[in-house]
Amino acid sequence: MDSSQRVRAIISLVQAVDAGSFAAAGRLLGVTSAAVSKNVAGLEKALGVRLMNRTTRTLKLTEEGEAFLRQARVALEALDAAVDTIAAQRAVPAGRVRISTSSAFGQDHVLPALPALLARYPGLSVEVDFDDRVVDIVRDGYDIAVRGGNIPDSALVTRPVCRLNTVLVASPEYLAKHGAPQTPDALIAHRLIARRFLSGHVVPWNFKGEDASITTLDPAGKALLTLSAPESLVQAACDSVGIAEVGVHLALEHLRAGSLKIVLHQFHQSGSHEMVMQYPHRALVAPRVQVTVKHLLEALEADRKLHVPMNALDAYAV
Repeated sequence: MDSSQRVRAIISLVQAVDAGSFAAAGRLLGVTSAAVSKNVAGLEKALGVRLMNRTTRTLKLTEEGEAFLRQARVALEALDAAVDTIAAQRAVPAGRVRISTSSAFGQDHVLPALPALLARYPGLSVEVDFDDRVVDIVRDGYDIAVRGGNIPDSALVTRPVCRLNTVLVASPEYLAKHGAPQTPDALIAHRLIARRFLSGHVVPWNFKGEDASITTLDPAGKALLTLSAPESLVQAACDSVGIAEVGVHLALEHLRAGSLKIVLHQFHQSGSHEMVMQYPHRALVAPRVQVTVKHLLEALEADRKLHVPMNALDAYAV
């Protein structure tokens, strides 16, 4: 099977899977269903494996077919991107860019960066979903995701934005009434505000000892109040409900205003969470996505609230 036959066969396979039948694929490709079937059979023969099982009514990929299809889509996207790249040399980047980001981070940091992007590239339109759930970028049709946490390895391109450092905070009014804890053990006697992820997991609090050991406090069973939205923990702490672990970027303006104070700063372990930008891996990225990624990374790098050194927070600690 020469290269041109191989390309036709791969396209036939992808179209058959997407359309659900050889006949439907043939109509889309302008050939007969028999030609599509022959192309797929030739590909299977060349590979030496069966890629799909056929009946008179259904097509079902084998395990090998699933693996091959994933790689085939990457290859076809690379060809499409190559065409887009040549076209982009003659035109300003244009089209819709879909972004998924969390509610608090998206509104405070991603949204303010978009007016300059749209002013620079009038042909762009941007659609942003503020959603704290973790989305499947490819399945859900997003071009870019800005997400935080312990980011697992994946087939996505991952660009670091910043560390998500955290601090324990309480209002001056709460501390005046209940006192400031001097050791992690003292938290047992305090009113705690816990954060619960949408998965149901409650975030533990970590502390470092003088011997560099790490101890963990699980606030799940001790919390007076448990919340899922990170910005709501900041609000509850400002309202003197209790002590909460919150992101520095969320607490900074309240620390500067004096409405929050940091507790146990010398003991608290900030953790390893980070904020990243992710997009599907392609050999060539569409120009509309390229310029959006570049602009957002530069804007977020210049956002000082996201890059506060931990030792700069000493002034807000009690």
